[in-house]
Parts: sequence; structure tokens; C-alpha cells
Amino acid sequence: MKIGFIGLGNVGGKLAGSLLRNNVELYVRDLNADLVKKFTNMGAKTCIDNRTLMEKCDAVITCLPSPAASASVMEDKDGLLEGMKPGKIWMEMSTTDQNEVVRIGKLISAKSGFAVDCPVSGGCHRADTGNIAIFAGCERKIFESILPLLKKMGRRILHTGELGSASVLKVVTNYLATANLVSCAEALVTCKAAGMDLSTSYEAIKISSGNSFVHETESQVILNGSRDISFTMDLVAKDIGLFQNIAEKHNVPLEISPLLNTIFEDGIKKYGTREWSPNIIRRLEDATGLNVLAEGFPSEMTDNEAEEAGYEVIPKS
Repeated sequence: MKIGFIGLGNVGGKLAGSLLRNNVELYVRDLNADLVKKFTNMGAKTCIDNRTLMEKCDAVITCLPSPAASASVMEDKDGLLEGMKPGKIWMEMSTTDQNEVVRIGKLISAKSGFAVDCPVSGGCHRADTGNIAIFAGCERKIFESILPLLKKMGRRILHTGELGSASVLKVVTNYLATANLVSCAEALVTCKAAGMDLSTSYEAIKISSGNSFVHETESQVILNGSRDISFTMDLVAKDIGLFQNIAEKHNVPLEISPLLNTIFEDGIKKYGTREWSPNIIRRLEDATGLNVLAEGFPSEMTDNEAEEAGYEVIPKS
């Protein structure tokens, strides 16, 4: 298969790198010409516009920062939709809105193409090694046709059901990660205020019932001081806002979610949209005058697990 890839940022660039590493014939596009040059130097090809990209490729992947960005590359003049032909596939790997991906899917279906929402979860460090998890929402026959490709980018692959279902589950998991991040920030600041050694505190949480994926990863870059997980506050605000919208649509009276949205609105107001998301802890550091830092922790996360072949995760039911 010839694969197109639009969006070579923090996550997309690593997913595209996995495709190149696994010898996929890859065509790339990005607004950042330096990123395109980096990938063409690595062996990828490029196209003059998105329409041509879709015409040349069997499937085109988008990994972009917002639903609006995905809609633009799809529907603008010389966009992907103009190059869509029967049998071609659009794979949306962004974290996006369920309604929007279904809307675009209908436009693609009208041209006898196929749409898949297949966001990833597990952090940039796992995207870099091909060990990230991937959700995929689409018809089962389409899922089976792209499963070999998904296995080249991720380890655990879950077919979530119809188009749009993967986007819902991705937003749910990002909401949970945000709740974990905020609770970890509160726990670490409280440990510091109580005079606890922060390295010991980190290990105590890690080996206890209070542990989480977020603690094992993001707490480390918090304690280092870099706070760099290649994910920014505006992206968190987008994701938890999408989660809140889903809950409101289905009349679920949430209590924690509105508070998380308020916390990140305040964080963005204080520190800016492009501040690293773990620096939400600064709200508590500033309020208490404490610096939550410890020696021996990394400035960024790396995946120490060897790359493994991907496989489909089968739900128990």
C-alpha cells in the first residue's frame, strides 16, 4: 500500500517514522517545510497538494491538532475529498470530535471511499517506538484490511465498533489521564508541604494502589522540572472539553469534569496555551511557594521496551 501522512508534529512524526522504519511507501505533507524535508531525507516522498496525495495513495492518515484542521485538509480547495476515489481510505489519527468524524465520513462514503477514526494512546515516547495503543472505529472488513498497517505503528490494536466510536473512547481515556495528572500534582505538592522526600514519595505511590500510568510517566518529568511530555495545555483543554460535551449530550451530570475544565482554563490564563500540560502543577507551586523537584528523574520520557509486533486486542465479551 502507498500511504499518505498529513501532520508530522509531536505524535504524527513519530507514527510516520514507524511506517518508514517498517518499509512502508510513504508520502508526507505538513505546513512546516522543515519537517517535510526531514522526512523526504529519510526516504519519504511528498506531493504538491492534498488532492494529489489522496490520488497517489491507497490510504491517507491525518494526525492534526484540532477537528477544524482535519476539516480543512479534507474540504478546502485541492483537499483530500477532491482526490477521493472508490476504495480509498481516510484514517483520522487525531483526537477529534465524534460528530465531526462521522460528518466527514459521510462525505467520503458518498464517493465510495472509507473512513476510519483511529486515534492513539500511550504517550509520544511509545509512539516513537511503535509500542503505542491504537483504537479503530470503522466497518469490520475495513478494519481487517488496515490491521497490518496499524500493526506497523502500534502494539495493541482495538476495533471499537462503528465510525466515531474510537474518538469517543480516546476522549474518555484522555479525560482520565487529565484527572490522574491533576491528582498527581496535588499529591506531590502535599508530600512536599508535609516534608516528605519526593523521590521516596514517587516510589511509594508507584508501588501502591495509588499508582497509574500518568504517575509513572508524567510525575517523573514534573520532578525533573522540565515538565516536557510533548503535550500542551491547549490540547488538554480541547480533549476534556470534548469529553464534557459528550457527557452533556447524553445528560450525564458530571462533577469532576467541570472542575478539570476550570483548572485548565486557569492554567492557560496564567501560563499560556502552549505551556506543557504537567506544568498545571505550577498553580499549586505558586500558591504555596514550594518547588516540587527531585534529582535523578529524566527530562523527557523514553520507551525502554523493545519494539514488538502489533496485535489485535479482543474484548472479553
